[in-house]
Amino acid sequence: MQMLAPYTTLGLGGPARDFAEATTSEELVALVARADAEGVPVLVLGGGSNLVVSDAGFDGLVVRVATEGVSVSRDGDQVLVTAEAGEDWDVLVTRAVTEGWSGLECLSGVPGLVGSTPIQNVGAYGQEVAQTVRCVRVYDRRTRQVADLESRQCGFAYRDSAFKRDPGRHVVLSVTYALDVSALSGPVAYKELAGRLGVAQGDRVPLALARQAVLELRRGKGMVLDAADPDTRSAGSFFTNPVISAEEAEALAVRAPGHPRWDMPGGRVKVPAAWLIEQAGFPKGYERGPVRISTKHTLALTNPGGAASTADLLALAREVRDGVREKFGVTLVNEPVMVGCALEE
Repeated sequence: MQMLAPYTTLGLGGPARDFAEATTSEELVALVARADAEGVPVLVLGGGSNLVVSDAGFDGLVVRVATEGVSVSRDGDQVLVTAEAGEDWDVLVTRAVTEGWSGLECLSGVPGLVGSTPIQNVGAYGQEVAQTVRCVRVYDRRTRQVADLESRQCGFAYRDSAFKRDPGRHVVLSVTYALDVSALSGPVAYKELAGRLGVAQGDRVPLALARQAVLELRRGKGMVLDAADPDTRSAGSFFTNPVISAEEAEALAVRAPGHPRWDMPGGRVKVPAAWLIEQAGFPKGYERGPVRISTKHTLALTNPGGAASTADLLALAREVRDGVREKFGVTLVNEPVMVGCALEE
C-alpha cells in the first residue's frame, strides 16, 4: 500500500488501498470513470498542500494529478492562460510576472497545483482566483461528461466554490485565467502588503516588486515551503477568518470591545482568526505533544518533527477551536480538506 503522508505538506496520512498517477487529462478522466463504474471511492490528489488525511488513510483509489501543459491566447487587452490541473501553481505565477500578465502576483508562494485553485478560491493579500478565472474544464462525475464551466457557474465565495460545496462531483482538468497585459500589479488592496511596499492602498506597483514583497511576507509567516523550516510542515492557514452576522458581531463587541474587523456586504463582519486564537490564549509556538502552532503565524498548525499523527493534529485544532468558542462565542472552521477525518467530534 502507498502511504499518503509523503504526498502532503503536513507529512501526515495513512495508506491508500490503490494508487495511480494521471499524466494526461484523458488518463485522469479514465481512471476516475472506471473507479466510479466499479463503485470504488476516489480521492483526487494534487499538491497535498491543503489536505489533512486520516491516520487510517483512504480505502479506495487515490489518483495523483501529474498533468502538464500551458497554452496562451490573446483576447483584446488580456491574455487567456489555460493551465492543466497538474501544473505547479507558483511556477505559473512566476511566468505571469515575467511575461507581464497582471492578476496573479499577490498569490505568489501559494503551494499546490493549478487544479486546486478554483476549488478553494485560493486567495491572499487582496487577490483571489475568482477575480481572474474565465473558465474551468471539469469531468462531471454525475453526468459522466467533460464540461467547461464559466466563472459565474463556479459559485465563488470567500475561500469557497461550488466545487468545494459538492466535493465529490467535479474533477478539475484545467483552468483558464484572464490576465491583464500590464507591467503593473492590480491595485494593492491589502494594508499589510501596501505597508511593505511603502505605497497607499489602491496604488499599483511593478509586478516583480509585488511578487517579491508577497514572498517576503509569506516567508516571515512560514507560508513558503522550505524543507529547512519546520514551520512550513503545515497545510497553510488551518482556520478561515470567520464571517459572522450583524447580531453575532454585536455579541462579540461586548466580549471584545474594539476587536479588529472588516465590514462585509449584508451587514456581516469578517474577524481575523489569528487575532481570536492569540487572544484566546494560544500564542505562536503553542505546543501539544508533537504538534504545535507555527512559531511565525498562529493560523498554521504544524508537524515540525515529522513524527506526529493526524490524531495529534486534530486534537490541537479542537483545543484551539474550543478555546476560541469559549472566550468569544465564535466557532472557527477548518480551511484544509479533511479526508477520512473531521474537526467535529
